[in-house]
Amino acid sequence: MKKIGFLSFGHWSPSPQSGTRSGADALLQSIDLAVAAEELGADGAYYRVHHFARQLASPFPLLAAAGAKTKRIELGTAVIDMRYENPLYMAEDAGAADLIAGGRLQLGISRGSPEQVIDGWRHFGYVPEEGKSDADMARRHSEIFLDLLRGEGFAQPNPRPMFPNPPGLLRLEPFSAGLRDRIWWGAATDATAVWAAKLGMNLQSSTLKFDESGEPLHVQQAKQIRAYRAAWKEAGHAREPRVSVSRSIFALVNDMDRAYFGGSEGEDHFGYIEPEKRAVFGRTYADEPDKLVEQLKEDEAIAEADTLLLTVPNQLGVDYNAHVIESILKHVAPALGWR
Repeated sequence: MKKIGFLSFGHWSPSPQSGTRSGADALLQSIDLAVAAEELGADGAYYRVHHFARQLASPFPLLAAAGAKTKRIELGTAVIDMRYENPLYMAEDAGAADLIAGGRLQLGISRGSPEQVIDGWRHFGYVPEEGKSDADMARRHSEIFLDLLRGEGFAQPNPRPMFPNPPGLLRLEPFSAGLRDRIWWGAATDATAVWAAKLGMNLQSSTLKFDESGEPLHVQQAKQIRAYRAAWKEAGHAREPRVSVSRSIFALVNDMDRAYFGGSEGEDHFGYIEPEKRAVFGRTYADEPDKLVEQLKEDEAIAEADTLLLTVPNQLGVDYNAHVIESILKHVAPALGWR
């Protein structure tokens, strides 16, 4: 069995060709797709966070709203860019959203990808310490966030408070027990995957990764996952970790599918998303269901992961994206033993 969810970037465009023409459309359709995915039997609704872009940005109002409209499906991010985050305020937001959802949040966090503006995190008031990089700052914000989610008191109470306090040092409220075990790290390298394992975070591996060997994406990701699991075991954590990979997968079951994705290229691509950092971008899987099954059997990273996130073309509308998810659940997942 494998958990299967969707991952939406929440793109929107005022173009007449777009089914998602405003920020309101992107948010409301994201909630509707979570509801539809739950009804189809999918396991997760995940959202990407990008700042200064016509995409989803602040995740917690969306997660809370989706949590209030659904009952079972996991609700998560892949990923929140921690360069932009105040970890204390984020801990309050995350606790509130998780309580509204009944403990279903699965939060992916990371250093994030290149953004729309130069050093966008500076506009949010965050600057790396002297001698540190923005990646160092993101990891430091993450470590503070993880410590806060333990729920231990750290703030000295006012001797004359407005409201009565419990005894001892105070923690941030609302606190959601168990959320600390549902934090994931989006790792672009083997080294950050190992770092995440040591800190007890689950692992998210995306549709791209910094190229560390020249091998296909799925091979590099499989090696990354194995390194992560070895580091987790060495760290001696009590629970079993979770690992997800993201893929663009489309089962061609009708003429509309073939029109949209019939000509998709079936190869990985290598390129640069940052200066001097070569990355490998995963292929799009698009074929008739029986052929798709055979192709996916060869994907080593999917085999290693317990969770698969299907990237969805959200501007094609809720109904079509529900169809994309349903096609995988119905025509592909059972043949691969995922269902």
